[in-house]
Amino acid sequence: MTCEPSRTATAPIGQAAAAFLASERIAVTGVSRSSQNHSGNPIYRPLRDRSYPVFAINPDTDTVEGDPSFDSLASIPGDVHAVAIATNPKRTETTLHECISLGINHVWMHHGPSTSSVSPTAVTLGRNHDLISIDGGCPLMSGPTAGTGHTCIRAVRTLVGRIPGHIEDTPRA
Repeated sequence: MTCEPSRTATAPIGQAAAAFLASERIAVTGVSRSSQNHSGNPIYRPLRDRSYPVFAINPDTDTVEGDPSFDSLASIPGDVHAVAIATNPKRTETTLHECISLGINHVWMHHGPSTSSVSPTAVTLGRNHDLISIDGGCPLMSGPTAGTGHTCIRAVRTLVGRIPGHIEDTPRA
């Protein structure tokens, strides 16, 4: 059973996060072949290690973290139900267009301590196409993926307004 927030009203971030993490197949963009601490890798690795069916997206290599890498969402065999975006914000809009064309409804634009994939244009694009789009924070801050460190970070960042309280809130800088 998937917890699906209403697309016509604001939904609490926790409800949107639960729906994202309940997705059966998740792709992570921005997974690097050379850096274990690149934005996508610290998302990809824990999801994989927690037995999520997760797929790495990197058009420049065939393997990352010892797993197959795909050059695009369309190149993944079978359907993808959610995408965690951990690339430069300039690439986020392109990823959103691909999600729209493939019918992928759950998108999480990562916003870490020093990097962000949030693009105001992509946020608007997602909203205009009824995507359930989280524009801030990290998938590892919620539900079964949240460790103590990420839970503390989420609490502090929520308190200071760096994580949206609802999925229709404007992105935080």
